Amino acid sequence: MRLSARMIATAAFAFFLMSAFNLCAEDAAKASGSDAKALDSSAAEPGAPMFFVPMRESSMGAALPYSGGPDIGVPRYELFLGYSYLQAVPKLAAGNRLVWLNGGSASVAFNVNRHLGLVADFGAYTNSQMQFTGAYTSTVNVNNSNVAVLTYLFGPRLSFRKYDRITPFAQVLFGGVRANQVILTGCTSNCTLLPAQDSFSMTAGGGLDLRIHRHFAIRMIQAEYLMTRFASYTTGTTGTQNDMRLSAGIVFRMNGNPAPQSVALACSASPAAIFPGDPVTVTATAGNLDPKLNVVYTWAGVPGLNGNGTTASLDSAATAALAPGSYTVNCGVKEGRPGKEGLRPWESAASTAGFTVKAFEPPTISCTASPLTIAPGGTATVTSVGVSPQNLPLTYSYTTTAGTVSGSGTTAEYSSAGAATGAVGITCNVQDNKGHSASANTSLTIVPLIIPPPPKTQALCTISLSTDKKRPMRVDNEAKACLDQVALDLKQQADAKAVLVGEQTTDEAAVTAKEQQRALKHKHATVDMFAAQRAVNAKDYLVTEQGIDASRISVATGSTDGQTVENYLVPSGATFSNDVTGTTPVDETAVKPQARKPLAERHPMKK
Repeated sequence: MRLSARMIATAAFAFFLMSAFNLCAEDAAKASGSDAKALDSSAAEPGAPMFFVPMRESSMGAALPYSGGPDIGVPRYELFLGYSYLQAVPKLAAGNRLVWLNGGSASVAFNVNRHLGLVADFGAYTNSQMQFTGAYTSTVNVNNSNVAVLTYLFGPRLSFRKYDRITPFAQVLFGGVRANQVILTGCTSNCTLLPAQDSFSMTAGGGLDLRIHRHFAIRMIQAEYLMTRFASYTTGTTGTQNDMRLSAGIVFRMNGNPAPQSVALACSASPAAIFPGDPVTVTATAGNLDPKLNVVYTWAGVPGLNGNGTTASLDSAATAALAPGSYTVNCGVKEGRPGKEGLRPWESAASTAGFTVKAFEPPTISCTASPLTIAPGGTATVTSVGVSPQNLPLTYSYTTTAGTVSGSGTTAEYSSAGAATGAVGITCNVQDNKGHSASANTSLTIVPLIIPPPPKTQALCTISLSTDKKRPMRVDNEAKACLDQVALDLKQQADAKAVLVGEQTTDEAAVTAKEQQRALKHKHATVDMFAAQRAVNAKDYLVTEQGIDASRISVATGSTDGQTVENYLVPSGATFSNDVTGTTPVDETAVKPQARKPLAERHPMKK
């Protein structure tokens, strides 16, 4: 019996070592240079462009979770809690204290990699009865209903993680077992049937885990051979006992990578909306790729599509041939090893990306004319502002209801030569190189040429010098007020002139005639006339007191009976002689501003 237990333990340990060696060798083969082989063209899907990407980094850049990676889906720690049953084999073996026991077990596994783990296992079992061998085969109740046996075992575990949800494993554990003393129930003396004992222990066996969630699994069965070496109570010799342990429970999976996922693919087109002639780029983003496998991208769906690895493009020539509408690009990805489809089928994923080809939009135009009012034969500038939503080349043209418009750019010149007076309509036209056009209208008005009337001489205030009987030619204060206003008008109109017309009475005219005859007789250079003297005196005031340029003031005599000076403003362009008749210019060389007594005082009139 002792020999068979040792053989079983030795065989289990050897099986464990061989399995570990085979799994490590398989992983080494997967990581070898065979992954760098070029992709066999027969492994690709027929009828679609193929683009081979040998390694994950060359196609996707930053690493993403991939299916079938070395440690994907492997938790770093696994905590098992469950029910456990122990039974001796055979059931009533001499010296075996573990006949049948119920209890629980817990274990913590640290996974070094996806296959190899280190396990610490603890179990606690109880029994309430004991059965004897030999003549007395009845069972007796024992006072040991709390904890009868404790196990503490440590060792390696080998997991077979080939499948997605099921993980078989095998393990060999070594440690010890402690059996507490067994006391008869209701006994008062010599009640200890079995003393407490400690013994070496080992297990060899395996189990099966069913993954429910990334963090939880059900241990459907864990079956193990359990060896103990308790000393016989009757003989005191140590022997080997063979037992069977069965367990089941819940496994908590912690700090692991996500479970293996299928290859995923997403595709997008940029820009999503174009006009004919605009390029489009379609990008494929694949996830869950294995960097050890070959990757193939396929592109189809739109004429002229040119794919290269993770991107495909439509150049300007290809989109220029597309009619306005919606288009869909079919993109696909698959990974695997050429020639090994039987060992591991190629995984694939597909997606689509859409874009829209929009029809060209017509241009818009605005039109203005400046100025809006012109004379017959005049010109105006016509300005157009055309806008193409797609920045296409634009050409301009113009039409009018009267006259002519010359120019083909954004500005043109309108000529009203030959056009009748009134409103004139002008149309501005624009056209792009695709034949789309637009127009806008503006207008201007041709008005008749209005010739303003020539300026006229304006009559200003009149000075009356009849108040001072002794000095009827003297410019008094009342006269100065009028002359001040004349000076102000001249200052405000710098290009105007003034004419001062002096008048005299009939009596003064008779005296003047005599004086004139006397002057002619004696050839005097100066003849003092009343009318002329009054005009000259008024001019002298404007020149000396108001600072008016003497060249801007003319003096004359009129034919009105009175002792007055009539003042006239002659604007630029007006002619005094045409507007005012009956005056005679004064020879200012013969009539000087009066500095003597008035003429009437020097020559009193006889009655």
